[in-house]
Amino acid sequence: MIQLKHQECTHCILDTHDDPNIKFDKNGVCNYCNSYHELYVKNAISPSDKEKLLTETLHKIKKAGQGKPFDSIMGLSGGVDSSYLALKAKEFGLRPLIVHFDNGWNTELAVKNIEGIINKTGFELFTYVVDWEEFRDLQIAYIKAGVLDWEIPTDHGFFATLYKQANKKGIKHILTGHNHQTEAIMPKPMRWSKMDVANIIDIHDQFGSTPLKTFPMMGFYEYTYYQKIKKYQRINLLEMVEYNKDEAKEIIKKEFGWRDYGGKHYESIFTRFYQGYVLKEKFGFDKRKAHLSNLVCSGQITRDEALTQFAKPAYDPAQLAEDKEYVLKKLGMSISEFDAIMRTPPRSHKEFESYETGLYLRHIKFMKAIQPATRILKKLFR
Repeated sequence: MIQLKHQECTHCILDTHDDPNIKFDKNGVCNYCNSYHELYVKNAISPSDKEKLLTETLHKIKKAGQGKPFDSIMGLSGGVDSSYLALKAKEFGLRPLIVHFDNGWNTELAVKNIEGIINKTGFELFTYVVDWEEFRDLQIAYIKAGVLDWEIPTDHGFFATLYKQANKKGIKHILTGHNHQTEAIMPKPMRWSKMDVANIIDIHDQFGSTPLKTFPMMGFYEYTYYQKIKKYQRINLLEMVEYNKDEAKEIIKKEFGWRDYGGKHYESIFTRFYQGYVLKEKFGFDKRKAHLSNLVCSGQITRDEALTQFAKPAYDPAQLAEDKEYVLKKLGMSISEFDAIMRTPPRSHKEFESYETGLYLRHIKFMKAIQPATRILKKLFR
């Protein structure tokens, strides 16, 4: 095996360990930074054009929702992005249905933060409580499979629930908290596709035992139907406003009484344990590097500030011990069984059925082949 020479980006804090395929220019700046600059800095729209786009988008959403209980729908986890999105939706006079996917791992603080947001905004909340035995079995299957992304069951379940509720309620506009200011950078070795239903099914078939009767899944064709035929639109509203993470935190603290979790996505105990401990110890990755690098590229912090923050422990030792005991007890796994799994070599998601290994490509070819027919179907399904 060829040993790659270690190199760090001179602009952000990513390096060759985070992505073996990372590229650097003559100034030592990585491709992630250069791509960010090309997409979001060099080609950034002017404040006046951004305001115009926001005005037009809000008008479109409100017009589509006239005479209906809701004009939009959005997911709420209780994190910074979705909480701030709820605040802006209220300020803009939108009427979203709020959707929450309860997988059994919310911290008490997350529950209180969500309650505070709903009470202040007056928005209606729909909470899908997934069957715990099913979800536990699926999570354990991912753990036993030895693959990287243990968060797929939660992320996919949330995503599928959101779209299925949009379809049930006839809501065309889906508000998202996705934004390039804090989320554009995430090296592929640190994640896997949240939409890879083929991967979910095969991993569960091999390592699970409880039938997935109620766990929400959305396959490629169902998602394509929603997007191409029913014309559901994802609206990244935070892309249309000035969004600074630290400033947003202070605002939602003031408006909602929101309290910080101490880490991105740490509103979930399982996510805190996975990102803060498992991902680093078993797979050698620390997502904080991507999150902080994104803030560097968006000009919210300097590289030196990112390095200072990254030097701090990802996990308080006492909190880690408490979380590990809680997580394993809730999953029904012994410490010895879990530690043995942690010592096994990681396996690639590609070792299982996947949209990424041929099936997905056939889907793309299929969609191109039927593109003329979709124009006719759109008219029929209006």
